[in-house]
Amino acid sequence: MITMEKVCKSYRIAKRNAGFMEACKALFHREYEVVDALKSVSFTISDGEMVGYIGPNGAGKSSTIKILSGILSPDSGTVLVDGRTPWKNRIEHVRQIGVVFGQRSQLWWDVPVIDSFELIKDIYSIPNQMYRENLEELTETLNLGELLRTPVRQLSLGQRMRCELAASLLHSPRILFLDEPTIGLDAVSKLAVREFVKNHNEIHGTTVILTTHDMQDIEALTKRIILIGKGQILMDGTLEDIRRGGESIDETLAELYRSYDI
Repeated sequence: MITMEKVCKSYRIAKRNAGFMEACKALFHREYEVVDALKSVSFTISDGEMVGYIGPNGAGKSSTIKILSGILSPDSGTVLVDGRTPWKNRIEHVRQIGVVFGQRSQLWWDVPVIDSFELIKDIYSIPNQMYRENLEELTETLNLGELLRTPVRQLSLGQRMRCELAASLLHSPRILFLDEPTIGLDAVSKLAVREFVKNHNEIHGTTVILTTHDMQDIEALTKRIILIGKGQILMDGTLEDIRRGGESIDETLAELYRSYDI
């Protein structure tokens, strides 16, 4: 389903010292620093698999997701997602993927949720019957009945995240990218999101890649973990591979980060 082979990605970041004179100098001569976000990253994910993609801030998680979703193209390496190169076949590719960013929204802020869903239907050219069936299923499983006529800006964070999940699945994608889907949610909302994602994977066989700092999300949803740090894959295994004694999973992960100096 998903294959990355020796993928590299770097960025040029402008640098300057503080102060007005330094700002003026930067207008004529800029200094840049090259940051290697991904260094020969390789992994394979099977159809229907749920994988936790973890690592500290700045490890390269978001760059990986953006490449897999077709937003970025790598400097080198090959990527195939369901037989497609994401950044070369973007229109066909986005029809088969869903993306949820915990800190960003794909819903229109000032209109009722159902209006956003209708716009998404038109953007993805979803057939009427498929749209009605998916909307009915998602409304029931995510308990959206009272929310569809409410403007997005009036929803709580937990309510909005349920609507974001529905929006990402209206077009029946085969792959779902979840980037911090439970950030800021209360315990009840977190449990609801986790239960929904787990059930959706079991029923529809959707491939899920979950990036998060909440290890309870990882424990609840995934059996396989890919650990990335400083742009490199450091471990590819299961939760049991990193557990040690009676320590909590967070303590174990923190110790793992220290051992890899990330």
